[in-house]
Amino acid sequence: MASRNSGRNRTLVPEAKQGLNRLKTEVASEIGLSNYESADKGNLSSRQNGSVGGEMVKRMIESYEQGL
Repeated sequence: MASRNSGRNRTLVPEAKQGLNRLKTEVASEIGLSNYESADKGNLSSRQNGSVGGEMVKRMIESYEQGL
């Protein structure tokens, strides 16, 4: 059974897009991926791309938990 959200990546809060891009660039830089925004993501390994996304989620969860 296919997911209802299959094939659709969308930002629920459009105003947050700039902040998410800034966080993505910061995380990529910290793990050694320079010029991540302009890089061809298809030439990066799944591990590299996954590391960026995983670290972003980790930081967002930590930020949320600190606000509780």
